[in-house]
Parts: sequence; C-alpha cells; structure tokens
Amino acid sequence: MPLALYALTAGAFGIGVTEFVIMGLLIQVGADLGVSIPAAGLLISGYALGVVVGAPIMTIATSRWPRKTALLVLMAIFTIGNAACAIAPDYWTLMAARVLTAFAHGTFFGVGSVVATSLVAPNKKASAIAVMFTGLTVANILGVPFGTWLGQGFGWRATFWGVTVVGLAALAVIAAFVPRDTAVQEPTKLRDDLAVLGRRSVLVGLLTTVLSWVGVFAVFTYIAPILTRITGFQDAVVSPILLVFGAGLVAGNLVGGRLADRKLMPTLFGSLLGLTVVLGLMTFAIHSQIAAVVFVGLLGFAAFATVPPLQMWVLEKAHGAGQSLASSFNIAAFNLGNAIGAWLGGIVITHGPGLGAIPWVAALVPLAGLLLALFNQQLDQRRVQAVPAE
Repeated sequence: MPLALYALTAGAFGIGVTEFVIMGLLIQVGADLGVSIPAAGLLISGYALGVVVGAPIMTIATSRWPRKTALLVLMAIFTIGNAACAIAPDYWTLMAARVLTAFAHGTFFGVGSVVATSLVAPNKKASAIAVMFTGLTVANILGVPFGTWLGQGFGWRATFWGVTVVGLAALAVIAAFVPRDTAVQEPTKLRDDLAVLGRRSVLVGLLTTVLSWVGVFAVFTYIAPILTRITGFQDAVVSPILLVFGAGLVAGNLVGGRLADRKLMPTLFGSLLGLTVVLGLMTFAIHSQIAAVVFVGLLGFAAFATVPPLQMWVLEKAHGAGQSLASSFNIAAFNLGNAIGAWLGGIVITHGPGLGAIPWVAALVPLAGLLLALFNQQLDQRRVQAVPAE
C-alpha cells in the first residue's frame, strides 16, 4: 500500500479520537462547565448529528475542488475545531465547536475513500478503504484510552489540545504524501451528483449501513452496564475488556477488506449475517464472564467486518458523477446508525424487556438490513436477465 494511504489513515485516527474520547471525559466536562452528565452526553449526540448534516453540505461545497485540496481544508477545519473545543469558555461554545469539527468528518472519510481506491490496483480497492479505516479502529484501541488518561490527569482541555496536535501532524503528512489529482475530470452539475442518491441500489446501501450500525451501537453504547450489572464484572475491568473490542475492530476491518476485494457481495451478506448471529448469541454469552469477553471481541470483529464491503458497495453503485457525495452520505449513515442505536438501547431499557434483552433486539436490525440487501440483489439480477441480448 502506498504511503499516501497511510497519510489518510493518520487523518482517520485523529477524527476517531475526537469523536469517541469525550465518552471517557463526561464527568470532568460536566463538572468544569457546570452541566449534568446527561447534558454533557449530548456532546456525543451533537457530534453525530453534525456528521449527518455536515457530510452533504461539505461534500457539495468542495465538489469542484481537487480532492487533495478538499482533504487539506477538511483537516484544517478539524484542527481548528479541536482547538476551539480546548478553549471553549462554556457548554454551548463547546457544543458549537464539536459540531464544527463534525462537519469535516463525513466528507473526509467520503472523499478519502474515493482517493484511497484511486491509489491502488482494482483488486485492492476494498483493502485500501480498510487500511484508511484502520486509523479509526486504532483510535479506539490507543487514542481514546490515552486521551481519557490525559484528560483525567491534566484536565479535559488537554485532551483536545492533544488532538489538535494530531490534526496538525495529519495535515502535514497529507500535504506531503497524497498526490494531487492528475486526471482531468469532466465538470458535473449538482443535480447530476444528487441524482446518484436517487438510484435504488445506492439508497438500499445507505439504509443497510444505517441498519447494521443501529445494531452495533444499541449494544456498544450500554456495554459497560451490561458487563457490570449482568455479567458481574467490577467497574475497573471494563476498560481492559474494551481493548478486546478494539482488537476485534482492527482484525474485522482488515479481514472484511481482504474478502470484499475477492467477492464483494458474498462478503457483504456474510458480514451482515455474522453480525446478526454474534448479537443474537451475545444474549446468552453475557451471563458468563469468559463468554462475555470472547463475544465483546467478536462484536468488534463482526461490526467492522461490515465497513469495507458496505462502503465499497455504495462506491460501486454510485460510479461516475456523485461518487464522493454518495460516499460521504454513507459515512453519515454510519453515524445516524450510531445515534439511533443508542436511542433504541435506551428504549429497550426503560420501556422494553430490559438491559439483558438489548443484544437480541439489536440482532433484529442488521437482520433486516441483510434481508433488504438480498432483496435488492434479486431485483438487480432480474433487471439484468430482462435486458435482451444484442
């Protein structure tokens, strides 16, 4: 893989840290800014919604720019946004800075996915996407724990200053190693870009992405109370167990990319089925400490094994005009799934069968995504068969 691809990985790492590190700093942020922990938790939701809203806006705004220029501007916004978080004097300023930072998220991964696939041979495109997303998975293993330690030891603002430094480093390596666009592309009209989003297969791909990650985050959002209240672990053990989850993320991401390069649709169907099965069996595994740890790792593996095939599927179906826009929308779809999944898990706890039922309820959602993808595949095959041979 070319060095330019690892430059994109560095940017993905920084974005991953800033998205998730706030989870470990809610108490410190709430105490410093004089807000409740639930109010501090809304900084997570605000970021996710910023990704959903910002992805189409920023992609359209940068659609006429060279892709390298777009990546550099997006990383600059990310860096400035984190610096603004570090100096935010009150809660609402911090929220605004988080949303500003989130605006760079979806388009960076969307445009970055297109750039990543352009840097490698056709049979390595999904693996290239997986390598870029490895930055996101490593952020969960190394960046988030270190950022949490930094914030707890030196104040939460120190964490955001640290991420600002990561942003500057990513900006430098992208400027140094990502090549400028060499191909002359025909200018496209905005309506042509938006028309891609009206394609059935693209819409199905986006919806499948949402459904798969609703299932993941319905469980992951509440993994700490599940492990402590149901499995019986002490609070101090949760962080080491989450390292197992992070290791599963890295492995699943790379395996999903390799398999998707060989056979995209079978990998897509298999990864969705695997995620459904892992979530379903986790219902029973959480009652055993050994099994719970194993299935936390399997959940990480199954979750990110879906990412390269889902992203590659949308890119293939959005070939030509609007590819970057569709790719960015798919990143927004992941984050929309995160937000809905957290909401669904809360509903199961407060109004449903309870905390222990979250895994099997969550399993139903990616199962719906799998059935939807299979149905779409059948429609595509019928359309091909209906075309008369020349």
